[in-house]
Amino acid sequence: MALESLRSEVAGIGPISLRPFFSERIWGVEKLPVWYPQPQAGKPVGEAWLTAESCVVDAGEFAGVSLAEMTRRFPEQFAGGPSAEFPLLVKTLFPREKLSVQVHPNDAQAAALGLGRGKTECWYVLSAEPGAELALGFREPFPEDEIRAAIAAGTLEQMLKYLPVKTGDMVFVEAGTVHSIGPGMVILETQEYSDITYRLYDFGRPRELHVDAGLAVTRISSHAGLVAPVAMDGFERLVASEYFVVDRFAASAEGRSLGLSGKMQMLFALGESLTVTSQRGSTPLAPWHVLLLPAEGVEYSLHGAGQVIRIAQP
Repeated sequence: MALESLRSEVAGIGPISLRPFFSERIWGVEKLPVWYPQPQAGKPVGEAWLTAESCVVDAGEFAGVSLAEMTRRFPEQFAGGPSAEFPLLVKTLFPREKLSVQVHPNDAQAAALGLGRGKTECWYVLSAEPGAELALGFREPFPEDEIRAAIAAGTLEQMLKYLPVKTGDMVFVEAGTVHSIGPGMVILETQEYSDITYRLYDFGRPRELHVDAGLAVTRISSHAGLVAPVAMDGFERLVASEYFVVDRFAASAEGRSLGLSGKMQMLFALGESLTVTSQRGSTPLAPWHVLLLPAEGVEYSLHGAGQVIRIAQP
């Protein structure tokens, strides 16, 4: 049945529950949290893409329809404007080893290369073992020839600035910031919808490097770093940028208004027994999946016990 026909038979579009896409990575894990299907033997999963355009609606009238198709048909509700491309990619990351030292271009650099969007991102630390740390930028403003020499010599990691992290931290990663995620943590990543990655150094693994392209977009200093939460009316704002805002809600049995009824928003539940309620009824939040609320002017409230991360466009 055509989506237009389906839409006429339901009271609006959302909420939309999405089925994750699991990406095999050399640095990934062979055991995932209980809320996800387990990887096949010998195929470690490094990332669960929760809002990939290939993700399909998990249930309801639109079951089986991809996020790309939903956005193409309903751009105002899913992309916040006339664009037919979904704007934000949300992932969970499971590093068993250090990720490569890498960098992403900004919007202007990506556009000049004909690559669409750049990639500014943020990382919410879902869990972290003692001693877990990230590499984020350089210790000092090294000249490019010294950076190239360190890459060739296999010593680039000694030039980087390291940031210890703990569960509940939020890290902002501005495009152009050289970075790497270490093992011993699980990350909820929000980023511009882009998969442009330039690998500068890979800890001896035999993968392709992109030194010239990466250094061309590298910023020696940036605004990347830990972000302190800001108390708002009924929730905490974890980070705000020109591309996304990320908030943390503590649910309650009596309900807590989500607001932002005119904007598309995505909810990520940290645990079980949580529901979203509106005049259309109640929808359960599946832990560690994304429930997408299209921009339809509907007022939603959050019920239950536990925390929810809300991701939205600014």
